[in-house]
Amino acid sequence: MEEYALQAVERLTTRPPEPYATLSVDPVTPLLGAEVAGLDLSQELTPQQEKELKHAFLTHHVLVFRDQDITPEQHKRFAALFGELHPVAIPAEDSDPYILEIKATKESREVAGNGWHADGTADAEPSLGSMLHITEVPEGGGGGDTLFANMHLAYELLSPAMRSFLDGLTALHDGALPWAAAGQTPPPEYDIPRTEHPVVVRHPETGRKLLFVNGPYTSHVTQLSRPESDALLQMLYAHVARTPLLQCRVRWQPRTLVFWDNRCVQHHAVWDYFPHTRYGRRVAINGTRPAA
Repeated sequence: MEEYALQAVERLTTRPPEPYATLSVDPVTPLLGAEVAGLDLSQELTPQQEKELKHAFLTHHVLVFRDQDITPEQHKRFAALFGELHPVAIPAEDSDPYILEIKATKESREVAGNGWHADGTADAEPSLGSMLHITEVPEGGGGGDTLFANMHLAYELLSPAMRSFLDGLTALHDGALPWAAAGQTPPPEYDIPRTEHPVVVRHPETGRKLLFVNGPYTSHVTQLSRPESDALLQMLYAHVARTPLLQCRVRWQPRTLVFWDNRCVQHHAVWDYFPHTRYGRRVAINGTRPAA
């Protein structure tokens, strides 16, 4: 590993003791993710619990809560602690407009999230994050694990010259691309979002820089020719997918809720359990426009 990369990792893993009095936080890796114990999400949090949880979220980016028996209303109440709820882009008929059902069965020919991405980056204001509560996990092998990747670290592990080059670029994100990749046409009522975002943005709460491009939604870098853009983006996508140091892996159990920061984390829901069933509900939270 290059010296600049070693310095970035050492800086991030050298943290002072974390001040938790009302909950337990156990890191999944030194650089991403933590399991949180001591909270019953069916109950309202105290102000101190809420303060400590928000600190853990900004520190670890992916929080895992086990053995949570919650109703859809309790799920939404917990998400609302972090901001206004983000409506489902294309809600099913007679469904809750803020709850997206995540389901795969033997009839499925594709599943949501099977590939590295951040959610809805073609929106002018992509979501702050998502809370996914899985209640049914696959039987008979294949865990349907979710991989997460730290986009702060993805940026910081690039060479200084590459970081400097990326800092001045923007990219178009196109909400029609995932539909085209699946050989489908968006429904006529779907207002397809297309937004130009900086390639490198700052986290709105911490100010840390991060890499903000992803395969499903990023069309091209606007300052480059298409061949140049394609080559650059493919290099960045490979960097995310092939650098294990960026990643953590969450193994689902029934009644697990995972909350991830969509602003600085990409995720990949592994579809390794066909033809078995996996089911859960996801609630997302409104975000802000990414800024350089």
